Amino acid sequence: MITTNTASRLLTAAALIVGIALPMVLSDFHVFQATQMMVYAIAILGLNLLTGYNGQISLGHGAFYAIGAYAAAILMARFELSYFVALPLAAIICFIVGFLFGLPALKLEGHYLALATFALALAVPQLLKYPAFEHWTGGVQGIFVNKPEAPFGIPLSTDHWLYYFTLAVTLLVFVLASNLLHGRVGRAITAIRDQPVAAEAMGINIALYKATTFGVSALYTGLAGGLSAIVIQFIAPDSFTMFLSIFLLVGLVIGGVGSIPGAFLGAAFIVITPNIASDISKAATGAVYGLLLITFVYLVPNGAWGALTVGWKRLAGMTRRS
Repeated sequence: MITTNTASRLLTAAALIVGIALPMVLSDFHVFQATQMMVYAIAILGLNLLTGYNGQISLGHGAFYAIGAYAAAILMARFELSYFVALPLAAIICFIVGFLFGLPALKLEGHYLALATFALALAVPQLLKYPAFEHWTGGVQGIFVNKPEAPFGIPLSTDHWLYYFTLAVTLLVFVLASNLLHGRVGRAITAIRDQPVAAEAMGINIALYKATTFGVSALYTGLAGGLSAIVIQFIAPDSFTMFLSIFLLVGLVIGGVGSIPGAFLGAAFIVITPNIASDISKAATGAVYGLLLITFVYLVPNGAWGALTVGWKRLAGMTRRS
């Protein structure tokens, strides 16, 4: 009998094999979409660390996505740093910003914290347009980023190289997140979400853990933003409206709150569904998208990964009985 853990490992191995082989059978446009899907998966995972596992509601993670994108773009375009250096630095910058934002946010709970993060999402695009920062941000004109070629003479096109580079980064950050959440730190994070009074009584420094979780969450989302800047080759303030934060939250809910693999399913939803809605009706794309979203939430209230997990357990139970 195949256990749930074994099935999870087999599914991970199969997904990795499919991920490696995918560019060989897809067009350049679909390779670009798959790359964007992984970028969004990293951002959704960052939001999940904060909201799904630590219980802090955020409606402003699009701001950290924008900060990461601009940090990477400025380091590459203005300081001529390699993306191998710019991406980690952008992630560190986002960690610092997230940690500092998380400190005063400790006094906020529930919808008050959601409103504070929503205000951040509204403020950041306007700050990027501010004349005093135009020398660095490019103002409303944005920044162009050169798409990197494959290093060491690797025989891959630019799009294929970025796909595999993004795949490697995605695997790394997901493994790190899994190890973090399944260790002592992860248990403390979820304990704060479920029983904050009991967690404090056990000696857990709630303020430090909450602020650090905010920082790590921002790091993941900012790293995704930096990757997006490299993949798309262009960033501008209007690319990071409040709707980006909403889309990340939608991806989190669709994939499954408190689920690591669900980030991929949520990312697939926010990348693919707009195209499906446009194919159904170009005149009412938003209405079709909303209808699809409502239908999905109604049919799968626990998220796509939760539905798959329940289905697998029922199948395993039927197998045992037979």
